[in-house]
Amino acid sequence: MTDHVQRPLLFLDVDGTLLPCGGGWRPSALDEWAAWQDAANPQLAKIDPAHGPRLLALSCELIWATAWMHDANEVIAPLLGLPELPVADLPDAPEEDDPGVLHWKTQALVEAAAGRPFVWVDDEITDLDRIWVARHHRGPALLHRVDSANGLTHEDFAILDAWLRETSSNP
Repeated sequence: MTDHVQRPLLFLDVDGTLLPCGGGWRPSALDEWAAWQDAANPQLAKIDPAHGPRLLALSCELIWATAWMHDANEVIAPLLGLPELPVADLPDAPEEDDPGVLHWKTQALVEAAAGRPFVWVDDEITDLDRIWVARHHRGPALLHRVDSANGLTHEDFAILDAWLRETSSNP
């Protein structure tokens, strides 16, 4: 087995994670996604370009796990200096979030991980998602919730790095 295959996966959200929502507009309906996911979106100025090198320095395989889908490679990756990344095969996002149900990405990400260790970084993770993953995923998993007002912070990167190092040293 190669080192690449053994590395944990890191499923990465965009909105609220790399693209902070604090003080700004956030889409409320799917028909607004086209404007949100456009290179002219003024919210894109909030992306921290230093996150690209920080993400690449983590000991993991980066995978987009976002409603942006392949648009993340076209719009977000260049802003961060990231190469084209794989995109998780996700179901369609619901029009409205229902806080009392399992997140729409959870099952798909566990299936994509196929027992490999993984981190999921998102601003919408709940305890229900953590419980479901603990019951249905064979390997180690870290579901790390980010504060959507601030997006990823230095502290978040420290947590991710520590978990990935610990997981990689205890196969």
